[in-house]
Amino acid sequence: MVGTGVFTSLGFQLPGIPSGFPILVLWGVGGILSLCGALCYAELGAMLPRSGGEYHLLTKAYHPLLGFLAGWVSMTAGFAAPIAAAALVFGSYMHGIWPQLHPQALGVGLVLGIMLVQLCHLQLIERFQLGFTVLKFGLILAFIAGAFFMAGKDWSLLAPKTGDGRLYVSESYAVSLVYVMYAYAGWNAAAYVAGEIRDPHRNVPRALVWGTASVLVLYVMLNAVFLITTPWEAMENQEQVGLISGRAIFGQSGGDAAGALIAFGLIAHVSAMLFSGTRVLRVIGQDAHALRALDRPNRLGAPWLAVVLITAFVLVLMFTGRVEQLLLYIMGLLQVSSFLCVLAVPWLRRRMPKVERPFKVPFYPLPVILYSLVSIWMLVALAIDKPVETAWGATTLIIGVVLYYATRGKASAS
Repeated sequence: MVGTGVFTSLGFQLPGIPSGFPILVLWGVGGILSLCGALCYAELGAMLPRSGGEYHLLTKAYHPLLGFLAGWVSMTAGFAAPIAAAALVFGSYMHGIWPQLHPQALGVGLVLGIMLVQLCHLQLIERFQLGFTVLKFGLILAFIAGAFFMAGKDWSLLAPKTGDGRLYVSESYAVSLVYVMYAYAGWNAAAYVAGEIRDPHRNVPRALVWGTASVLVLYVMLNAVFLITTPWEAMENQEQVGLISGRAIFGQSGGDAAGALIAFGLIAHVSAMLFSGTRVLRVIGQDAHALRALDRPNRLGAPWLAVVLITAFVLVLMFTGRVEQLLLYIMGLLQVSSFLCVLAVPWLRRRMPKVERPFKVPFYPLPVILYSLVSIWMLVALAIDKPVETAWGATTLIIGVVLYYATRGKASAS
């Protein structure tokens, strides 16, 4: 979950929401919304424990076409685009510290290096991922703790102000929530690899719920630090928020070190996204005869074609899109997929009432209603305010429909 979004989103939120308290509420709302989604996915994941995420869940709940489209969205917007955005931010941060380095070349090098790791044995991937994730969390907590001990904080910036009320119902607030939801993207990641998790009936819900709750606290604290320590005008419309804030808190050299650590932490995010994405493609290959090559492992057991395919798509996106455009493109499509999965909870309770559910959504149906209503609000605002990125998303879905019927036809012919 902890990737590019929390270190870039604030810069895009400040122009439309020039007040500290509504921004913190925004991050809290995003976390609560993600937690509502995680509770719903926990019920579905424990009930139907197989890798594949929305591809598997929507296929079982509705129709294979919706499942295929979700898998296609996962490959393009769900994994390839976030990896591309993370790699671009990695290069941007490193270039900001050492201007002589080429940002795009750094990003490409990171993606290709992670691709080689993902072609190795699962046990090596697990150790690599765990080590970098623990390191990343430790670095962020150290950043927050260090900021609170430094001078120059202005706590009054976080207090509610007259006129804040109009911000909560504005179009800018809804679009800013899209950025926040991108930062929380990954709250449903355990559902993508449920088939490779020990005791999935118990551990998938735990991973979904506790992972989301802990990141909610971390994100609110981190954005509070950004807001009270760093001049807002320096962060507006900037994607290097972490680096800018680090320099404001710790000085030039200390800020550069903090920026390098943030960039270093993105390695775990890229690795997790590539791993999860390849597992979705692997499940699609198991189900679709025409795409069975996606499930074919190398001698170490890794689905090599799926790894190479997502990597190639990542590189295409890196050379054709900006970070801000990628974020909006990603979230429009992902929000549709997750919205349909959340609605699958009441749908499957009606269709399959006798199937065992090791975990049930607490306070049902409140989490379903809350997630659904806010998702609709976000998607409408995004379509109105960002028509170009919305058109990209619609085009992606149309291509997915064409691919579904093309591969289905080949399977029937064979």
